[in-house]
Amino acid sequence: MTTKTMMTVPLLDLRVQYDAIRTEVDDAVRRVLESCRFIGGPEVSALEEEVARYSQCPYGIACASGTDALLLALRALGIGPGDEVITTAYSFFASAGTIVNGGATPVFVDIDPRTFNIDPHAIEAAMTPRTKALLPVHLYGQCCDIGTIKAVCDKRQVWLIEDAAQAIGSEWEGKRAGSFGDFGCFSFFPSKNLGGAGDGGMMVARNSDYADRARLLREHGARPKYHHHIVGTNSRLDALQAAILRVKLKHLDHWSEMRAKNADLYDRLFEGSRVGRPWRDPRARHIYNQYVIRVQDRDGLKSFLAQRGIGTEVYYPIPLHLQPCFASLGYRPNDLPNAEAAARETLALPIFPELGEERLRYVAATVREFVER
Repeated sequence: MTTKTMMTVPLLDLRVQYDAIRTEVDDAVRRVLESCRFIGGPEVSALEEEVARYSQCPYGIACASGTDALLLALRALGIGPGDEVITTAYSFFASAGTIVNGGATPVFVDIDPRTFNIDPHAIEAAMTPRTKALLPVHLYGQCCDIGTIKAVCDKRQVWLIEDAAQAIGSEWEGKRAGSFGDFGCFSFFPSKNLGGAGDGGMMVARNSDYADRARLLREHGARPKYHHHIVGTNSRLDALQAAILRVKLKHLDHWSEMRAKNADLYDRLFEGSRVGRPWRDPRARHIYNQYVIRVQDRDGLKSFLAQRGIGTEVYYPIPLHLQPCFASLGYRPNDLPNAEAAARETLALPIFPELGEERLRYVAATVREFVER
């Protein structure tokens, strides 16, 4: 198969999304500007309630970023120096960086090579008397086997913090990501399915005491103002971000359905080829924050696509256990082979809702041209 007419296909196009909801977003921004309530207030409270309801949890706690959501969750549960937290070796840096910044030690576990999520059957072997929590990641928009993981947490009596930064609205056996753990943590970074106009994050919780402690931590530990009961930090979500996110939340399911439709077409177009397609677990709802394929010559394919106007991204070229900053933990190459293979072989293709069939077919044809030549 040979592609003939070249076109430009970005990895992500936020302009077209904004154009479709411009009036709603502009009205929301104007509402905040006219209220002059820029920190906290009704917009933030309303978003907390709406995201918590969407995620099937009673409590939502907004904060400044997805990274802060993880860090505040760890701190709210009292996890710190001397403790170990088990997490995946294949994820965005924050999944492990927040553990270290909270004073604890990350313990890395290999992944399931089909889903790229943490291997639930490898967790117990990594546990020690110092293990205080599990921090699994729902990567690329697909839930990990969170039912099995929660059973391990219940059996061993350790905390469960879900890193659902890429997975708002995804499901495992009908339950939403974030609703299984003591905390579920989301990111509103602009590239996410629910993305703001800058950084932003949210924790959801089922326990009112945990939620209250997280709220206290995000406001310098003060209640009332200037009365500090614990040492917290400043991690608040701006009202402008909350107002924009409230608009986008109304469209989220439609956008996720469009992403899934694009993924269906990709899957059909790659059928019978040597392109490794995303695994579909029948127990899960995949929201396709990314459509990640697997090929032998990943770097060659990335260069080939760039020459033909197609944007791609490598998530993540170095697994966490081999990052230089974690060298003191003692991991070596080949310790976690599935994570290391994924880091060499995976590539994210454009999947945004407004991609359209013509551009998607061009991407798929160009990928197949490379792998079949």
